[in-house]
Amino acid sequence: MALQDHIDDVESTFLITVGFVLFVIPEPATSALGIAMMLLGIVWWFDEWRADEV
Repeated sequence: MALQDHIDDVESTFLITVGFVLFVIPEPATSALGIAMMLLGIVWWFDEWRADEV
């Protein structure tokens, strides 16, 4: 249960959080980048979750 075991979860959650902050900023370019970062973070998060299940 070391921190190294959960670092991928922290990275994907950080990516989702930063993407949400960029999405909230009322600028079209940052909103598009925020959506892309959130989608990437969610896919990464589910991939890590699926890899733990297998």
